[in-house]
Amino acid sequence: MTSVFNQPAASGRAPTTMDLLDMALEKDNLRAWARRLELSEEALRTARSRGRLSPVIAGALAEDLELDPAKWIVIAVLETDRESACKTRMVQRFRKSWPCLREARDTKKP
Repeated sequence: MTSVFNQPAASGRAPTTMDLLDMALEKDNLRAWARRLELSEEALRTARSRGRLSPVIAGALAEDLELDPAKWIVIAVLETDRESACKTRMVQRFRKSWPCLREARDTKKP
């Protein structure tokens, strides 16, 4: 099973749930994924426009793509949670477990 966690990030950045969605869309179109996951097409369109997937959608997509759903769920949670001491602690923990995982889309820092 191939995973982005077993490979260095192509651009040196951390994987995001939008990377996961892009992988899924290489395999099939948005309508097909919505049917497969039993979601409305609007749910996936909204996620794409917001720039992030919910943890459960990320996990379901990863599972279907034969990737580790738990890792993608963690990425989704870290993307969506507000900055806090707890989030910082969890990011540090998963950085140790998954070296290529860095805080996703940190646009507040230069």
